[in-house]
Amino acid sequence: MSQEIELKLALDTSAPTMLDAHPELADCERETLTLGNRYYDTPDGDLEAAKVALRVRQSGNRRLQTLKTAAASQGGLSSRGEWEWSLDGRDCNAAGLDIAGLRELGLPALEGIDLDRLAPVFSTDFERRLWRYREAESSGEIEIALDQGEITVGDRCLSILELELELKAGEPSSLWALTHRLCEGETPLAARPANHSKASRAAALRSGWPAPDIPSAPSLDDVIDAVDCWQDSEEPRWLISAVERIEALREDTPHKDDTLRAAFDHIAEALAAGHIPWQASAWLILRRDR
Repeated sequence: MSQEIELKLALDTSAPTMLDAHPELADCERETLTLGNRYYDTPDGDLEAAKVALRVRQSGNRRLQTLKTAAASQGGLSSRGEWEWSLDGRDCNAAGLDIAGLRELGLPALEGIDLDRLAPVFSTDFERRLWRYREAESSGEIEIALDQGEITVGDRCLSILELELELKAGEPSSLWALTHRLCEGETPLAARPANHSKASRAAALRSGWPAPDIPSAPSLDDVIDAVDCWQDSEEPRWLISAVERIEALREDTPHKDDTLRAAFDHIAEALAAGHIPWQASAWLILRRDR
């Protein structure tokens, strides 16, 4: 098992061009991949209920099976358990899965689930552009992935336009440091933190988005979750919830300085006008205050 630590950003349509020209990435090794992914579950949604995602990824002639457990997310930064292995030479069933390999994991999250009933439930197909970022003054290494494509559930689709910064070596704080350098300065990236994975977005597309509530003590993640749901569902109730959550958070946060007040104002005003707040620096200021 490996521990996947990554930071996810949802992107405005201008962001890919910004990344191509960003000076912070000028010396990075680059690679472009085309990835097709099938996600599996039982007809009753047992994996989704257990907060487990199972996929088979096709890249060229290579097929990988991956199981991920629920992520603990905070301001776009998530950490989750991940098990991945090649299907080359493995005995796969008619659905294309290595069921024996799943059983060998012995995970409590899979107990009581009839793995023989697993079948494809949705797909994600996207182009992934990679930058391998190495910190000059440390052994830190971060893989930066720009994903552009679609999530498909039956005849319904959601677009994928996101940036994932995955820690390969070093301290998690380096993810935030790099995000600041990408999103501030002369060539700021038009982005916002996102908590919802491709799998959780597909699950909501399959079953519908839940009714929003007003947390008793709203956090920045509550705001991010509401914006995630509004952008995907386009349901006005989620926009209203996002506005209510940022206003409640602003009321509960002492205005320590003008910079913090301006960050709150930018996000609140954009949402009140029915726009996605793409000024990443404002989100980063709020995160620094948490």
